[in-house]
Amino acid sequence: MDKPAIGNEILIAFLATLGFESFVENEEGFLAYIPKNDFQNTDFQEFINNFKSADFQFTFELNEIKNQNWNAVWESNYESVIIDNQCYIRAPFHASRPDLLYEILIEPKMSFGTAHHPTTALIISYLLKENLTAQKVLDMGTGTGILAILAKMRGANSVLAIDNDQNAYENCLENVQRNQCSDIEVVMGDAKAIKNGDYDVIIANINRNIILNDLPAYAKALKNGGRMFLSGFYKEPDLELITNHAAKYELFLDSFMEKENWVAAKLIKNS
Repeated sequence: MDKPAIGNEILIAFLATLGFESFVENEEGFLAYIPKNDFQNTDFQEFINNFKSADFQFTFELNEIKNQNWNAVWESNYESVIIDNQCYIRAPFHASRPDLLYEILIEPKMSFGTAHHPTTALIISYLLKENLTAQKVLDMGTGTGILAILAKMRGANSVLAIDNDQNAYENCLENVQRNQCSDIEVVMGDAKAIKNGDYDVIIANINRNIILNDLPAYAKALKNGGRMFLSGFYKEPDLELITNHAAKYELFLDSFMEKENWVAAKLIKNS
């Protein structure tokens, strides 16, 4: 596995099948939590042995933590985020900030997309600069739904949010309701679930391999002159690989932004 973010996603998915209930990503990887009574060391060791190979390398530590108020612990470690002094992303236990232009209420659970990660923050920065009024928007790999919600708040007329993960799908539905954006259509699926076409804007904050695979479907769904915002990959070597591939489908790089070597790119369809 050549990208830490993809490795995190795979490990988290399998740990969830072992009973791990919550995950917090950090700069080194992620923390995974499971009640002591639910932890089966034999199953865990089998899991470790299956993944420890030359192709997939990682390290881990097991620690038993004293019983305490886990909601309070989680809340104390979960910070709100402000992007470009305009967009405030908070959890239900954070104070409101009516002084900022956009306030998005997100309870992430097991979904990606809280603006803590550079890729989400970069896409938000792009959307804050774009005219989305009366636009038709598609958000692929929506996760928490944060980008779809912001697009709606920015004036999008129609928003379709798609994710192939059951937890993300359910979490997105919840967050859409929390932010009073119930007219956002949320669908569980992949690129095959894209409805119709002629989108003004397509967002895909996923990972390099999925983007490369699904670019033909995205290009087909995007109207001529439409804008595509891609993230979930590194500048080197991914950006050139993706933009070269995109050019085959009349998608051309307009600009890109970088944060901690992660990249978000804006492409324009010109056919």
